[in-house]
Amino acid sequence: MTTSEFDRVRPPEPPGRGKRDGKRDGKHRRRARTDGGDGSREMPMVPEPEFTSYYGRPVVKPAPWGPGIAAYLFLGGLAGGSAVLGAGAQLTGRTVLRRNCRLAALGAVSVGAAALVEDLGRPERFVNMLRVIKLTSPMSLGSWILSAFSAGAGVAAVAEIDRMTGERLPLGPLRVVLHAVEGPAGLEAAAFGPELAVYTAVLLGDTSTPTWNDARDELPFVFVSSASLASAGLAMVTTPVAETGPARTLAVLGVVGDLVATQVMRRRMDPVAAEPLHDGRSGALLKASEALAAAGGIATLLGGRRRGVAAAAGLALLAASALTRFGIFEAGIRSAKDPRYTIEPQKRRLAARRAAGVTDDSITTAG
Repeated sequence: MTTSEFDRVRPPEPPGRGKRDGKRDGKHRRRARTDGGDGSREMPMVPEPEFTSYYGRPVVKPAPWGPGIAAYLFLGGLAGGSAVLGAGAQLTGRTVLRRNCRLAALGAVSVGAAALVEDLGRPERFVNMLRVIKLTSPMSLGSWILSAFSAGAGVAAVAEIDRMTGERLPLGPLRVVLHAVEGPAGLEAAAFGPELAVYTAVLLGDTSTPTWNDARDELPFVFVSSASLASAGLAMVTTPVAETGPARTLAVLGVVGDLVATQVMRRRMDPVAAEPLHDGRSGALLKASEALAAAGGIATLLGGRRRGVAAAAGLALLAASALTRFGIFEAGIRSAKDPRYTIEPQKRRLAARRAAGVTDDSITTAG
């Protein structure tokens, strides 16, 4: 009997398939060949496939953004909140708070814009986004919001710098015009401040990144609260306590809003999509943010009228805001790299639609 080296891995012959009386008729031979009884059956060499993603590769493409974009998320919120706080100081006659907030708004938006352009690679890419206004694109609208905000914040801050230097800036006859329009410019920046602080949340939620997209309804509230923490915290660090009453109020409101919005966001999200907000490095950043926000809020309430306590509380609030933005940014990037965060929520949503009897659309079938 002829054998080969592959006989040892060939599946065993099924019982009752041997020769009968030393011979077989044609019917039995055909059946043996069909059933593989002649030893020609193939042995499966790979396990049954489980359809998750193509060779474990990501289902969605991670956003091509680096740490510069995470910094822009934080600095945009700081700039927008500072402009709003500065407008309040302008209307209530708090000159030191107004000055510090205007300078903070211009400084934050300048550094943030530089980080944004650096991530884009070429400055002309940002200019190209201003060629049209696309109302359905958060990135297009955000470019115009950033430009309009920067114009108002720049005029108001330059007027403050001119006063600080004893009107030594080489402005000439433009000085009269500058000081005439600084008030409206400060209010214009404040009008675009909330949009600057929140449009990045809409932009993140508009992507296919699982964690960002699943948090799209609550993420704007988290970002607005985070901007309040940052701007109020910086004002408490840089401004005497005699003028920081509005900043302390904004800080307490921001802490409450931040903690509540974050918890609501996590509870409404799919459990799998929310995992990066709890686990790993991104989860650690967000836990530290919550702890710092709570500590800063308590310190503001109990000792915000003392200069040292106010400064320490302000630093805690600034750090909490930064950790929130960086933590959410990193959680989204992590969720896009693992196909599990895309596929498992999809399967759960599909099962829920089928259980509800939805089987006649382009997403759900009866099968």
